[in-house]
Formats: sequence, structure tokens, C-alpha cells
Amino acid sequence: MRERGFDLDARLQNRRHRDLYRNLQPADSVGPRARFGPDPGAGLPVLDAESDLVFAANNYLGLANDERVVEAAQRAADVVGTGAGASRLVTGDTMVHRDLEARIADAKHAERALAFSSGYAANVGTIAALDPDVVFSDALNHASIVDGCRLADADVVVYDHCDPKDLRERMDRRRSGPAATDEAMMANGGTSTEAESWLVVTDSVFSMDGTIAPLESLADVAESAGAWLMVDEAHATGCFVDGGGIVQRDGLEDRVQIQLGTLSKALASQGGYIAGSNELVEYLVNEARSFVFSTGLAPSAAAAAGEALHLARTTDRRARLWRNVDKLREGLEDVGLEVAGESQILPVHVGDRADALALSEALRDRGIVAPAIRPPTVPAGTSRIRVAPMATHSAPELEACVNAFAEAAEEIGVI
Repeated sequence: MRERGFDLDARLQNRRHRDLYRNLQPADSVGPRARFGPDPGAGLPVLDAESDLVFAANNYLGLANDERVVEAAQRAADVVGTGAGASRLVTGDTMVHRDLEARIADAKHAERALAFSSGYAANVGTIAALDPDVVFSDALNHASIVDGCRLADADVVVYDHCDPKDLRERMDRRRSGPAATDEAMMANGGTSTEAESWLVVTDSVFSMDGTIAPLESLADVAESAGAWLMVDEAHATGCFVDGGGIVQRDGLEDRVQIQLGTLSKALASQGGYIAGSNELVEYLVNEARSFVFSTGLAPSAAAAAGEALHLARTTDRRARLWRNVDKLREGLEDVGLEVAGESQILPVHVGDRADALALSEALRDRGIVAPAIRPPTVPAGTSRIRVAPMATHSAPELEACVNAFAEAAEEIGVI
């Protein structure tokens, strides 16, 4: 009989050959310090005796093990239960979920918000439910946006990263291209590009580059074409003005139809959300398959995110984060490293894949966890170390990071 299964071992060997193999690294904490251990496969992990400094997490405000956030999660589990138990359309819609959504809507200056089980589910479910004819997508958008476009079966037009001028030109070409001809209208049942629904989608803070989208200019272009603008604030939520994102920093709430983000980064929990009009939320409750057919977010996760958002808005955590970002950027540049980005994400550019991997390993030898980011995650020749400080890193810990980079970079010859 012909073998119709899958040669997974060959596929894994191929990944190893291309330096693309990944494994899990068990840890004992998600804070600024943690003890790690090698991937044991199916066995139980054995952690290292010494802890390492973590400059790789998205726990930007350091709230994931804050006692107030932990207590909020514990209270929700005690009162409501450990899990939602069903889709929110059945019995899983609790007061904890509604409280979280009210807090998000307030921070995002929106009529309503809706919590999903993950940021990935929020992106995929929202784009697929909207079912746009055309999506204009930034070249460096997150994979969940790309997958949402695939599920929507939309025509995807990729515009140059953070380039409103290129977006406008591509919209103009779409309007005057083959789809606008009489022949295309007949083939499409009498429709033309003028009848198409258009969605512009962009991250606000890009996770691997640390760049920030020019949202005001993108809104200008979208409005000139009658398109909707959707902004993924995954790496911005909680970190900017009043705990909001770049949309709030730039005062664009009335010009961005869909604000989206995660609860798993600065908000120290799990899940995702969208924020926008009442009609948007009602529509997604009915049409977003990743919402309809998923068990509701765990009550403890919802409560933890709600408390983290409250702390992001009412404490000095954001100010502490930006002080640490500025200090770490300055220190890394002072030792001769090229630091890109304009956010809390600090990519240290190395260029060569092998050098980036070697630098990451040399940093690990010095007790610093900071991953090498290499193709295909980033374009060829742009490998880098992704550095992400937390608000809770101390001044000595930041200094230790800079010193480790200086020693490691000199050791492998990149400075």
C-alpha cells in the first residue's frame, strides 16, 4: 500500500539544516529574572541553578507577577471559576468579561470592546468576519493579520512598510487596473473596484523592528479612498497615553474604525480584544467564528488583564518603562552597537544570521536572555537581537545587560 502519511522527521531535519529549528525552554518565572532549562521533550524539566536576566519578554510593564494582578486573578477564580465553561454565547459571558471590556473601551475611547481568547483569534476572526474584497496590508504586519486575510479570501495588496505614499499609489493602481475595466465588471457580475469594500490594516508598533506606523497619514489615505482603517495595537496597548496605544497618543480614535490588541503583553494576561462602535461589536458577536466557536476567556485571565490595565493607567509603570528604554538604548549605542526602532522594542542590528546566533549565545553565556531574530522572520541580511526591557528592570540590571553586550559583541567581532 502506498504510504500517504507525513515524514515529519525529514521535515524537522530540513529545519535544522536551515538553522530554523526551534525548541521550548522551560522557565520558573515570567519576570525580569528567571531560571531556565533545556527542552526535556516528554520528560520533566530540570532548571538551571542560576537565574538569567530576561530581555526577551513582552511583559513590558512587569505586571505579570505583580501581586495586585495575581490577586485579581485569584479572586475571579474563587468567585466565578477557573474557566468560562462554554462559549460566551452559551453560558460563558460573565461579569468579569463585561468589566474588562468596559475598561478597554474607556482606555481606547471607543463605544464598546469585545474580548477574544487570544490576539490571534481577534485578528483572524475580525478580518474574516468583515470579509473585505481588498485588504491593503503593511509589508511587516503580524502573521495573524496575514492569516486573517487568507481566511477572508480577500485580494491582498501589500504596501511598503510604514509608507503612506506607497499605499496611496497602490490604491490608485487598484482603481485604474484591470478590475476596473468593462470586461472585468462583466466577469464579476457587474461589479467594479468602485463597489469593492477596502480595509487598510497595520500594526501600530511592529514587534521585530520597533517601528511605529504613521497612523495619521495612513488615516488620510484611507479616508481619501473611502476605506476603513484597522490598527493592531498588540505591542502598544498599556504602554502609551493613559494606558492606550498609538491611536490614543495621536488622537485618532474617531478616524480608526477598528482598534485591536492583545491582553498578553503589557497587560500581563492572555487573550485579545477589538474596540470600536457598538455595531462593530454586535456584528462580531454574531459573525466572528473565532469568537462564536471558542470557549470564553478564562475569568482569571480577564480579571488579571483588567487590573493590569488599571495599573497601567494609574501608576508610574509607563514612566518607569520609558526611562529604562532610554537608558538601555543610550548604553547600547555608547558601546558601538546599532540600535533601531522608536519604541520599547530595541532591535540591535547585526546583519549576518550566523553572527546574530553567535551573539545571542554569547549573551546567554553571560546570563542575558535576548533572542536572535533571523530570516525568514526578517529579511535576509537584517538579522538582529531583539531587546525588550521591562519597567521592573533595575539600574544595575540594565548596566549588566549593556556590559554583557559589549563583551559578547567584541568577542564575536561585531564591534
